[in-house]
Amino acid sequence: MTGRHRDSILRVDLTCGTVERERVPEEWRRRFLGGKGLGARYLYEELAPGTDPLGPANLLAFALGPLSGYLPGESRYAAVTKSPLTGTFLDSYGGGAFPDALAGALSDCLALLVVGRADERTTLVVEDGDARLRSAAALGGADVEATDTAYDGAVACVGPAGESRVAYATVATDGGDHHAGRGGAGAVMGAKRLKAIVARGDPPEGHADLRERYERAYEESDVGRWQAAGETVESLDFANEVGALATRGWQTGRFEGAEGIGVEPIRERAVGREHPDRGVPGGFRVETDDGESVPRGATPMSLGAGLGIDDVDAVAALGATCDRLGLDVISAGSAVAWAIRAAERGLIDRDLAFGDPGAARELVREIATRSTPLGDALADGVAAAVATYGGDDLVPTVKSMELPAYDPRVAPAMALAYATSDRGACHRRARPIEEEAFAAGTWTDAERVRAVVSAQDARSVRWSLVGDDFVAETLDDLGAEWLEAVGLDYTREELARLGERVWNLARLFNAREGFDRADDRLPEPLREPLDGDEARAIDPAAFEHLLDAYYAARGWGENGLPTRATLARLDLLETADDATPLDDPLTDP
Repeated sequence: MTGRHRDSILRVDLTCGTVERERVPEEWRRRFLGGKGLGARYLYEELAPGTDPLGPANLLAFALGPLSGYLPGESRYAAVTKSPLTGTFLDSYGGGAFPDALAGALSDCLALLVVGRADERTTLVVEDGDARLRSAAALGGADVEATDTAYDGAVACVGPAGESRVAYATVATDGGDHHAGRGGAGAVMGAKRLKAIVARGDPPEGHADLRERYERAYEESDVGRWQAAGETVESLDFANEVGALATRGWQTGRFEGAEGIGVEPIRERAVGREHPDRGVPGGFRVETDDGESVPRGATPMSLGAGLGIDDVDAVAALGATCDRLGLDVISAGSAVAWAIRAAERGLIDRDLAFGDPGAARELVREIATRSTPLGDALADGVAAAVATYGGDDLVPTVKSMELPAYDPRVAPAMALAYATSDRGACHRRARPIEEEAFAAGTWTDAERVRAVVSAQDARSVRWSLVGDDFVAETLDDLGAEWLEAVGLDYTREELARLGERVWNLARLFNAREGFDRADDRLPEPLREPLDGDEARAIDPAAFEHLLDAYYAARGWGENGLPTRATLARLDLLETADDATPLDDPLTDP
């Protein structure tokens, strides 16, 4: 299978029960590669403005890239759709065994494009370059672990949260060890009555020497040593050290119980690491009362410090509950934290308190099943609960997505990254806090903008290749050498431009949905100094100046919309349609 080119997609229409193979336009493959880029191109082409994310017209892509199965580290796939949580463009990434199996099962295809809605709960089986639909009626209400074990093959599925259309439901793989987590791709899958995708195939082989060289380079890099030592769970220790760990519902930046839930206690309890055969260590496997779990950085941060829980076993168990139900742990933790603070303020009538894992787990289950009025409200996200009960100053959101537990008041560039993220508040698009937090307030706005823009563009390339997030950071040429190995000729400069093109295309999609500068806002809870320290504050007026500088660097107008000149430079001018507002019109008046 060495050198096999992926040039097609499988389109699955659940309403009609059909599967058709289509050739991807060569221009699209050249300009967008795969993964995020190609998913964004299909989404912008096929979705009418205002499409209901949970309606049959929404498109859900499971996308690979031209290097899927080849790159070192953990393989991934991209789930691309319109988010039911934010209403924006959404790309979310999952790992585990499923992406490799999907890469083998899809043969020469870059993606599954799923449209429509099935009459009954359904499973899609993919193998030998084709797909077929099967009934999954017997799996109604099953959690992701039970669903995974019901099939022979690698499984991507939804749990009760996806079936209940919780706006931040995940698509789970490896029985809940991995998730395409943020933004609610699992809710879209559940709304389509697609319970699972089963992939049966072996990943492509070849380029072993190149792979081995990149594995060695990764092992010797700073990020490789960091991941080998602590994986992402060390993020809690970092955030606590710099005073940016959102604690007890964003009320303070440090958690006195951090030592009990950080990397050391998780390492001590670990019974092993994930995928040791891939040459790059994965997450720590720990035992809980409900079986093994793989807590990642967001688990102790959002479900531990965020909820005031200082017992690592309780945090791991709570994370395992979210994983099996198919809930994003960041949004779930924020929802519970908001409910605790709302109860303290008297906005809701519920006996809740920080530091109580039992009450948190009960509320998480209510959210996943929408079984109580409070659970039902929180299932649509914190912003939706605020619209019902009040309390918009309690837990921050951007574009209705709950913030990860890095408090940006110690690093204004992080606030800019959250505000301008294309899928709502996200630390994966850019994470400048890792540098700015140690800069003692010396960064200029130009440095902040440069850090955010460069990371957003570089990661747009990596997510169009669809590689391991961390291993891909060692691709100094953005993947040009690897693409040449599979017969695709790109320079680093062409790939950098491709990343910028993909970022702008997602912005066009969001602009067409009505998003502009007003949505790139500084959340209300972040307008006050952290822990009363004026040195750890983001001045709203200063933030607006920072946003101006970001828009200027992007070549966008003052409303945060791309201009004709920028689109022409990125070969996107003919792509933009008349329904998409720009900061200058497509045609002269």
